[in-house]
Amino acid sequence: MTCWETVTAYAFRSLGYGERLLPRSDFTLCQQFTLIGSGLIWNIYFGVLALVAGFFLANAIALAKTARSPWVRKPADWFIFLFRGSPLFIQFFLAYEALQMLPKAGIKVLWITVETSWTTRAWAGALFVLFLNTAAYSAEIFHGALKSIPKGDLEAADAYGISGWAKFRRIQWPTMLRLAWPAYTNEAIFLFHSTTLVYFSGFPAFQQRGDALYYANYFADKTFNPFVPYPIAAGYFIVLTLLLIWLFGAINRRLNRHLPSNMGRKIRLRPQVIR
Repeated sequence: MTCWETVTAYAFRSLGYGERLLPRSDFTLCQQFTLIGSGLIWNIYFGVLALVAGFFLANAIALAKTARSPWVRKPADWFIFLFRGSPLFIQFFLAYEALQMLPKAGIKVLWITVETSWTTRAWAGALFVLFLNTAAYSAEIFHGALKSIPKGDLEAADAYGISGWAKFRRIQWPTMLRLAWPAYTNEAIFLFHSTTLVYFSGFPAFQQRGDALYYANYFADKTFNPFVPYPIAAGYFIVLTLLLIWLFGAINRRLNRHLPSNMGRKIRLRPQVIR
């Protein structure tokens, strides 16, 4: 089998398309690059959806943590403490075991039976855990940024008669994002790296459809040589990290476009400087 035939056979194997059986012997670099890259699709799936959904929940929790009422503030504190205080691997394991305890026939709500078997699949159950985990870490980042907003900005808003929702939307929230974005970029990178724990926890890989590290571990076990598949997986994640840094850097420049330090400077000819 040529390298091109290997790519067409295994490029989307992690999604259930292409060759059904994994290679058993005579492993080539093309097979390892292709299958590990195919598994990376799941890492991107987990990371993107958890990051997008967790962003909105994190904003809500950060606001709840600044509330005066303890009935709103305390649940937010407990949520953040629970998911930041326990290892993510254990969260995956406990979530899978809890979902396994749901009735196999589904849960009856009024006259409708809600299926529960899909919750034990990694695409749903593990995604839910990642969503809650990143929301907790991001909420703490956003809460710290809210507390760091310069008082002068808030006093200026009060002087102009801006208050309530308009004050939050036009002053507090944009400033919070600008202050929190560098730390939030690190959380996004850590989240994508954390997706490699999904198939090493309680969630099984259905029909050997795993992520990048799942296939890297498969080749390491079969060849007894971890120094080829694991660096390949690391290389994919390095490229993914560079893309995240570029994307979040572009967003950061957009958020800070009004600052003088981010305004483009034209190159001027200064003869007195040239020697």
